[in-house]
Amino acid sequence: MERKEKVTRLDYCQYLSVSRTNYTLTNFAEHCEKFSHDMINRYLSGDKITPNPVWENVNGQIMQTSGGCIISDDTVTDKNYSYKIGLVRRQYSGNAHGIINGDGKTRSDHVKDMPESCIYRQLNFSTVLTDTWYAAKDLMLYIENLKKFYYCPIKSNRPVDDSDKALPYRHADSPEWNKEEAESGRIVKIKDFPKNHKVRLFRVVLSSRKI
Repeated sequence: MERKEKVTRLDYCQYLSVSRTNYTLTNFAEHCEKFSHDMINRYLSGDKITPNPVWENVNGQIMQTSGGCIISDDTVTDKNYSYKIGLVRRQYSGNAHGIINGDGKTRSDHVKDMPESCIYRQLNFSTVLTDTWYAAKDLMLYIENLKKFYYCPIKSNRPVDDSDKALPYRHADSPEWNKEEAESGRIVKIKDFPKNHKVRLFRVVLSSRKI
């Protein structure tokens, strides 16, 4: 009886590197004569790939820079068929425009994981770049506590105070900007932030002129 080859980690990694849209074991089996669906399933059920071997393979290719940036975007990994994974929870996905099975962590949790992991791996970075979803008080203060910069757009109707309490809070897009402020930004206090805690707010003007 001919002995069949066993699926190895190299086999599976090579499949992932060449498959652009479908990463299922069924697709792997359909495009590989050597391995059956059951063989691949047994391999995936037994092999546990932790972050350490991944890091060992890529750390020599990383170029350190003190001005590095971490970029966070709003994506929830769809786990709609993962009924038996303990960490899977129902949560909103902007990409799917609805409720799907995610991994149970909040958006803020995921963003915090990135700088924590970089610090643990001794990767240099100075700035965290996020979108509007992450412009939350707890996350912004967390990044500041790490002694890092952050850039994140805020909603135009977010209440801010640029008058040092002389006037009520106004929408972020309501105050008039002079030429100096348009170039250097304006110091404001965002509502619900700690007392006397201020940030530099910039206004981005989009031109309709075609280049």
